[in-house]
Amino acid sequence: MNRHVNWTLTAVMAVLAIFFIMIPLYITVVTSLKAPSDMNNLLALPHKMRWANFSDAWQMTDFPIKFRNTAFITFVTIVFTLPLHSAIAYAIVRNREHSKFFTGIYYYFLSAMFIPFNVVMLPLVSQVSRWHMDNVFGITVLYIVFGIPMNIFLYAGFIKKIPLALEESAVMDGATPFQVFYKVIFPMLMPMHATVAILSFIWTWNDFLMPLVLLSDPNQQTLQLSQYVFQGQFSTQYNLAFASYMLVLIPVLIIYVIFQKWIIAGVTDGAVK
Repeated sequence: MNRHVNWTLTAVMAVLAIFFIMIPLYITVVTSLKAPSDMNNLLALPHKMRWANFSDAWQMTDFPIKFRNTAFITFVTIVFTLPLHSAIAYAIVRNREHSKFFTGIYYYFLSAMFIPFNVVMLPLVSQVSRWHMDNVFGITVLYIVFGIPMNIFLYAGFIKKIPLALEESAVMDGATPFQVFYKVIFPMLMPMHATVAILSFIWTWNDFLMPLVLLSDPNQQTLQLSQYVFQGQFSTQYNLAFASYMLVLIPVLIIYVIFQKWIIAGVTDGAVK
């Protein structure tokens, strides 16, 4: 009886989850293909698919430049995040047991996970402007820094499960601490590298608030900020706006669908000690 109830509850929850996920996606796709005259009914299919919405949105958002900025920020963030954050996590994990300093550093990083970005937003804007970091290079550095707390947590949980005997064997063969990490430990972190890379990609690609408050030059802005172009004082071009949303969303959906098993497995491995 309990098994039947559990199966029924699971099926109901799965149907509800699919419903609440698919309805917004359906609205986005359908609206992106509508003409302005079809906007009266949000859920209705368009009378005639207007593929020109995508080309219009491409031109109005200056898509190539915004795409270049977003791709640069995302790619460079991932390239520097993987070696730096994994090295920091490795140093912390291997020294926490006999060093209060590294224990304090670990909890210091974790505490940053509970500080909302809104709290540090105004001081950050002031400092970024003073140091001339209000550009794609400066915001990339900030993404690398702000990603430390979560990534340290994920990497640390994974590194704890790696036997010390592997490192001791490498040391006996004459390897330096640097060689131990980058030749022995770093390759073993590939599942977690995949997870951190995917999560970093989704975060930096989709982030809106940090570029909004830091990037004032239109030539430095990201795809997310370009969505403002469809909203006027008295009206909003919803069909073009949703077409633009689709252009921005497609890379994220492709990445997530291909690598979703690494995201789930990596988060689980990193969270379980």
